[in-house]
Amino acid sequence: MGISYKLDNFEGPLDLLLHLIDKNKVNIYDIPIVIITEQYLDYMNHMETEDLNIVSEFLVMAATLIDIKARMLLPKEVNEEGEEEDPRAELVARLLEYKYFKYMASELKDREVGADRLFFKTPTVPAEVAKYEPPVDLDRLLDGLTLAKLQEIFRAVTKRTEDRVDPIRSRFGNIRKEAVSLEDKIKSVMDFARRNRKFSFRRMLEGQPDKIEVVVTFLALLELMKIGKITLTQEHLFDDMMIETLEPEGEEGELDFSDLGEEEKVNG
Repeated sequence: MGISYKLDNFEGPLDLLLHLIDKNKVNIYDIPIVIITEQYLDYMNHMETEDLNIVSEFLVMAATLIDIKARMLLPKEVNEEGEEEDPRAELVARLLEYKYFKYMASELKDREVGADRLFFKTPTVPAEVAKYEPPVDLDRLLDGLTLAKLQEIFRAVTKRTEDRVDPIRSRFGNIRKEAVSLEDKIKSVMDFARRNRKFSFRRMLEGQPDKIEVVVTFLALLELMKIGKITLTQEHLFDDMMIETLEPEGEEGELDFSDLGEEEKVNG
């Protein structure tokens, strides 16, 4: 059995309280708790139901109203910030939340009822028109953009990029096998020496594309000095080193690579 008599239109104690507030035309933020409590208890006396769940909900609210009424008669409590606490604040918050959802439920119900009488036409817009996008107005887009703002945006983007970089892993390099043969580099250096006879070490390195080539070139020079093909001189400390071939001009001897290891013959 449901609630009969004056309560048959109310879905719960909060619904009844909202009805009493509207009936008395009072401000929900300043509820006259004495009047509302008396009217609420009067409605409770007319309840005719055997459902204990329904009765218990209204009884709990009645006890809450009596508790608030009693606290209103006592000196007002002060919170940690030194402000007076209103015993009705929690009840007001519950009423506002209930009123909000009740209003939303009513709106959705009206839309559901009205949707039965609505029919939607299938769109007949041409594909090229549907895909059309108006051109970007650069003047409007860049309105108010100054050099200072642009620099600030650039710094913010740069900082976000730097924050995503791992400070440790970002320093790791790629270990890759360079296709630089020490044997080929020895031949290349020797050919250069035969053509130029005497030249500086700096001049020898001018055409090397990267550090690996420089290192292998230096190793090639050491190997050629070792087998007696070239000589290297330096007059003063930190001066450029001068390289000169020891082969007689016009004679090209065979290069001996027997002392090179297998790995050195393949990669520098």
